Amino acid sequence: MATISSLERNGISKGNPIFSEFRSIVETAFYRNNVVNVNSRREAYKLAIDSPGTIITDMEVFQPEKLGLEPGSKVLLFNDGAVVGRYAPARRIVGEPGLDLKDYAAKLREAVYNTRYKKMYHAQAIIGLDEDFSVKAHLLVPEGYENTLYNWLLNFQPLTDSWSELYKRSKQLKGEGDIFVFADPDWSHPDHPFGLTFFDPEHNVAAILGMRYFGEFKKGTLTLAWSCASRNGYVSCHGGQKRYNLKDKSFVIGVFGLSGSGKSTLTHAKHGGKYDVTILHDDAFIISLKDGSSVALEPSYFDKMADYPLNSPDNKYLLSVQNVGATLDNEGKVVIVAEDIRNGNGRAIKSSLWSPNRENKFSEPVNAIIWLMKDPSIPPVLKINDPALASTLGATLATKRTSAERLAPGVDPDALVFEPYANPFRTYPLSIDYQGFKDLFENRNVDCYIFNTGHFLKKKVTKDVTLGILEAIVTKTAKFKKWGKFEEVEIMEIEGYVPDFTDSDYIELLKKQIHSRLDYIRFLDTEKDGYNKLPQEAYDSIQHLYAEIDR
Repeated sequence: MATISSLERNGISKGNPIFSEFRSIVETAFYRNNVVNVNSRREAYKLAIDSPGTIITDMEVFQPEKLGLEPGSKVLLFNDGAVVGRYAPARRIVGEPGLDLKDYAAKLREAVYNTRYKKMYHAQAIIGLDEDFSVKAHLLVPEGYENTLYNWLLNFQPLTDSWSELYKRSKQLKGEGDIFVFADPDWSHPDHPFGLTFFDPEHNVAAILGMRYFGEFKKGTLTLAWSCASRNGYVSCHGGQKRYNLKDKSFVIGVFGLSGSGKSTLTHAKHGGKYDVTILHDDAFIISLKDGSSVALEPSYFDKMADYPLNSPDNKYLLSVQNVGATLDNEGKVVIVAEDIRNGNGRAIKSSLWSPNRENKFSEPVNAIIWLMKDPSIPPVLKINDPALASTLGATLATKRTSAERLAPGVDPDALVFEPYANPFRTYPLSIDYQGFKDLFENRNVDCYIFNTGHFLKKKVTKDVTLGILEAIVTKTAKFKKWGKFEEVEIMEIEGYVPDFTDSDYIELLKKQIHSRLDYIRFLDTEKDGYNKLPQEAYDSIQHLYAEIDR
């Protein structure tokens, strides 16, 4: 089995690196006499339909038996209150500077103690859907949060008979214990008015306190799985991956972008049936540094509902829905009201059946990685031919602020916002991802592209333009040429989107945007005492790019 669930007695000691203070606090909570084991999606569904506040819609789950549910199972709706999204400032990670670990240990002990009078539910699942990488995870939530438990078991893979057998055959990860996540959404503390998500990633444990939104539980669990993967020869990926099954050979691409960048759109695009396409996943996977293969981490899809009105054919695959409205149709049936009418960021879990062309592992090595950005100085597509620059541009993956954001006084609304590798869930130094992606570009000859899916200057880069570029790359009909004075960057010129290097305003914008990346890298040098500092070669690669403009 991949992770260690039990030990010989002589291995249970202070000298065993599996243990830590925080792991002992969290794991111990799972063995109390107020804990009830929930062993299947069927059990969790029955608990969820009886949980106060659950809405049992009249929308039926498609082929529920294939998903471990009873015939006639309904799509369940459960809504939160004021908070309908993740809250990144609540994250605290062991290993980052400035944490008073004694204080956090005391808070966690008290949080566990204060759930002693509550019935607690314990569920298990596996993260990683292939024998190459599969880790066991445990979740503990209090009574009243049965929908959270059910959604967690829908999002990840429960240990059914067949999956238990796969897990038994999976590769042992030396020194890695099971993942344990303790949660109490009712917790409160004056030091943490918006909640606390605490991670001890090297020991595979977390506590989610004072947080109700399901995304905290999904990404909190994935955070630990990604961290485990990064210690065991993989690059952790918050992105989508698909394979084009061409006549002569396959072509595997990975797309990485922030919310709204088109990551899921590109991953699931069917190209009008022109290509035989297989999907790995649209959100969570890992790439092997050894052979370039990839493994999906979860079976289901946690998707936004903003673009899916009630009659959308995609809603056929709904399993559960969060933070959307409900109403009666003309037959008196309870149905959902989507499209973010109730609030922003309405969500749903869709079944793996949404993508019938789905596989859990790509043995074929990845061919191309695409950074999706929204930067008005960048044309619709660029090809990056230097491994250090390619990885650095992923580490400075950029987007534009939206009009919905509330900005503090003095904040430039046009400034780029950076999220390295589109992954705000990293629990280890950024340099690890930098080196991992650089290795893929340098040692496995993976191609690197930047797609601008926002506006080039003031002209929108349309979905059709982006899909056309992707098709040209996959079929090797794309014609790239040197871009201006840049030595390691090529452009595929698209009519209406060709940069004008005789336009001084454009040159100034380009210089400003490139320099903002230099500023960001220097910010990382000192932020959190340099915890996420990048190697000097990363700065040098952008500095060289900047200097080439005036060469």
